Amino acid sequence: MAKKDFLTEQLKKHFGFDAFKGNQEAVIRSILDGKDTFVLMPTGGGKSLCYQLPSLLLNGTALVISPLIALMKNQVDAMRSFSEDNGVAHFINSSLNKAQIDKVKDDIRSGKTKLLYVAPESLTKDENVEFLKQVSVSFYAVDEAHCISEWGHDFRPEYRRIRPIINEIARRPLIALTATATPKVQHDIQKNLGMMDAAVFKSSFNRANLYYEVRQKNKDVDREIVKFIKAHPGKSGIVYCLSRRKVEDFAEVLKANEINALAYHAGMDTQTRSENQDAFLMEEVKIIVATIAFGMGIDKPDVRYVIHYDIPKSLEGYYQETGRAGRDGGEGKCVVFYANKDLQKLEKFMQGKAVSEQEIGRQLLEETKAYAESSVCRRKVLLHYFGEEYTEENCGNCDNCLNPKKQVEAKELLISVLETVEVLKDKFKADHVINILQGKETSEVLSYEHDDLEMFGTGKNEDEKTWNTVIRQAMIAGYLDKDIENYGLLKLTPAGKKYLKNPVSFKMTEDNDFETEENIEETPLRGGASCAVDPVLYSIMKDLRKKLSKKLEVPPYVIFQDPSLEAMATTYPVTIEELQNIPGVGAGKAKRYGQDFVELIKRYVDENEIERPEDLRVRTVANKSKMKVFIVQSIDRKVALDDIALTKGLEFTELLDEIEAIVYSGTKINIDYFLNEIMDEEHIEDIYGYFKESETDDLEEAIKELGNDYTEEEIRLVRIKFLSELAN
Repeated sequence: MAKKDFLTEQLKKHFGFDAFKGNQEAVIRSILDGKDTFVLMPTGGGKSLCYQLPSLLLNGTALVISPLIALMKNQVDAMRSFSEDNGVAHFINSSLNKAQIDKVKDDIRSGKTKLLYVAPESLTKDENVEFLKQVSVSFYAVDEAHCISEWGHDFRPEYRRIRPIINEIARRPLIALTATATPKVQHDIQKNLGMMDAAVFKSSFNRANLYYEVRQKNKDVDREIVKFIKAHPGKSGIVYCLSRRKVEDFAEVLKANEINALAYHAGMDTQTRSENQDAFLMEEVKIIVATIAFGMGIDKPDVRYVIHYDIPKSLEGYYQETGRAGRDGGEGKCVVFYANKDLQKLEKFMQGKAVSEQEIGRQLLEETKAYAESSVCRRKVLLHYFGEEYTEENCGNCDNCLNPKKQVEAKELLISVLETVEVLKDKFKADHVINILQGKETSEVLSYEHDDLEMFGTGKNEDEKTWNTVIRQAMIAGYLDKDIENYGLLKLTPAGKKYLKNPVSFKMTEDNDFETEENIEETPLRGGASCAVDPVLYSIMKDLRKKLSKKLEVPPYVIFQDPSLEAMATTYPVTIEELQNIPGVGAGKAKRYGQDFVELIKRYVDENEIERPEDLRVRTVANKSKMKVFIVQSIDRKVALDDIALTKGLEFTELLDEIEAIVYSGTKINIDYFLNEIMDEEHIEDIYGYFKESETDDLEEAIKELGNDYTEEEIRLVRIKFLSELAN
């Protein structure tokens, strides 16, 4: 029987598949022939089968080195489901006790075990090395091999020790597998594992079924994700967050909104983590909220969306995490929420690390930023990063291709960039090139006397963002290259040199404009309302508020502010519980003033047969902000407000902002002890009387009316007292 027929027959016998995918068969042949083999295969391409099938066909036990305990359990369970004997696959890692490890060793000695998974930490233990020396090893597989490289997204120093240890155990063929590796990372892997002569199998990184989208991240991110999940009922999804705390908090937010979700991160105890993973795999729960840092290793074919609450640290990490969507070739939506401040946060995390590590980390972040802000086809940018050219002009399955921006002629700008890089002899990074073009006299520009260059200042009419766009799109077009080995120096390619001799039209699209955090903060609940979704309801509620204000003898804004009414006219809350989810309405305020409003809204909804937008009704979990709790507790203990500000490192006005937010949301506090200490009783009464009579709580209006007799801080303090006593 020909080898091909034999392999296909074995594939059918052991795994039930009729045919191999992509490079699988060629890779398996290479291993069976005893060759070192390097496999670059995107998530969902069937990497595991490349070592699972040969392990069953060769004598001895195949040793799979993997960093993910979760993945080991998942894969061992899968292998056992294909076999009659549970001993066919085992793992050794820190989650096993001594009795369990002894059972694993007995099965290996008896020849039952064809596949043994070990964590790199377990591989380095002397007792394990001594045991494995007595085992007949068929071959070694290093999974998640990108962990070897500092340029990979999950660098692990213990991976650097794999080669010397396996040399000590027994010389056998080696297969290294990864789903994400740039050319630089691939070189690192092969060099470190001593397999420069390995047979290399690369699959395309293009996952045509995945839809990529980048959204502006702002204060409404929880609401947007809840809406997204509710718009995809019954579908499995993963939400990635940067920190363990955010994972737990957001899982609670989803539960509060009647979305069945579980948390998953490395800080949880092993049993809980394992139970949560199984619940996701067994379809008992549809949504997992997980940390980016902890690879889940989940082989679930029908994950329909992957949402990144925070931008990842590298494009490799992003690609691998999005790769968990649509592994069955079906729908897979990948949405990432991007704000520049998240990148700044990630950069701060790197402080204290070795300088070279910080530099590598910064470059990886720069690539992530370029991907997020680019208006070019997302596929084109991603594949270019992994050293693959995507030639289609429009992929039709990413936000940029579905909403293409207008192209502008950038021939002259490109020439300026290429000429500058050429004059600098390929020895500087993008920011230095831009500083020269913009005429910035930075210390680096001056020390190299680059302010004397002919092109110095010739591009000062264009902003930094435009120059970055030109450079990024020139790289995708192949005119420039980034020398990763030398921390991202820009180099002119042969195509770039050719372009300078014979320039042609160069069209570029401007990068997406992600606003800065300052521009996207929620408007505080003290201004006039913008446009309500339902102006009729909004008007009726304003009338009700007016009647109540007369009856209760308080100004209308004390009951509910305009933005709160506007939100009610958008989401139609019909119970007191729903009303508490409206911005600026706390539990106290809802109970005190809310009944009339929810009854009015319910009547209005029924009479007009309105279908309420349930998905907009995002419940928030109880505010766990330590700052707010600290302030309220300190005021209860009658600590002077300026001392509270000092303790928390706040300016006094910043503290007032915090206290105002507390009282506007309906919490009652008493600052009389502080007011009586710093203000005359008459002054307090004057300001208090003004707010009682006024139709608005606007600060500028109050300052204008009250004249120069009182400071802004005094007016704000009395307004806090007034709101707390009357509104809450």
